[in-house]
Amino acid sequence: MSRSSKFPEQFRKDAVELARSSDRPLRQVARELGVNHETLRNWVRTAERAEVASPGSSVSVSEQEELRALRKRVAELELEKEILRKAAAYFAKEMGR
Repeated sequence: MSRSSKFPEQFRKDAVELARSSDRPLRQVARELGVNHETLRNWVRTAERAEVASPGSSVSVSEQEELRALRKRVAELELEKEILRKAAAYFAKEMGR
């Protein structure tokens, strides 16, 4: 999972929109925002990949990452539940002897 940014997500979205809509070079936009130009370039690329991956979707990249992590956690919990169910059945059988 990626580390959290020191910039709020709304700031990143606004910065990407400004970089896309501006006729100024990306470096200049980044300088005006107080952001490293490579950081802004990465935000723009990430936004482009997210749009290509899910056109028309209103789910942000961070929400997609969270969803992926939650699905992984659900799979782990389901596996644990299955193991516990089998263990309970085994011990119930042993106690019934």
